[in-house]
Amino acid sequence: MQLKSTLLQWGREALLFVLILFVLSTLLNLWRAPKIDESRFPDLSGHTLEGRSVKSLHKTGQPILLHFWGTWCPICRQEASNIETVARRYPVLTIAVNSGNPEEIRAWMRKRGITYPVLNDPYGTLAKRFNITIYPTSLIYDAAGKLKFVETGYTTTAGLLARMKLAE
Repeated sequence: MQLKSTLLQWGREALLFVLILFVLSTLLNLWRAPKIDESRFPDLSGHTLEGRSVKSLHKTGQPILLHFWGTWCPICRQEASNIETVARRYPVLTIAVNSGNPEEIRAWMRKRGITYPVLNDPYGTLAKRFNITIYPTSLIYDAAGKLKFVETGYTTTAGLLARMKLAE
């Protein structure tokens, strides 16, 4: 009986810890989030490293993830497989900021088995347009093209997929 009571107490404390961690993480994300002037999916042009038109990636009626990252960013390296998983299920456009020339980015991606669409932003011009100063930063737009979520720093695969589902 004593063991059951102790385990129950530990379970409550663990749940409280997770809840506090979630609240603190959410507050930190809100504080660090860039001030986005455009609440609609932006009119972007150009071609990805794979040669696809950026406009072709945004499909009407589906949410889209716009993800800013850099090959030089350690957190971005950790999150890359999460973005890859999301890209298998939803439209994704990633923007490689200050990451070198296209071949350097392709080599970085090949080494990690990454295939998601990438628009190169060699001078950080697009990042500045969106006031992005923290990497990675993910912008999630709903099926109507309206900005729904802004995530800074590492976001789990489950967290990204849940937000994409909510944006449907």
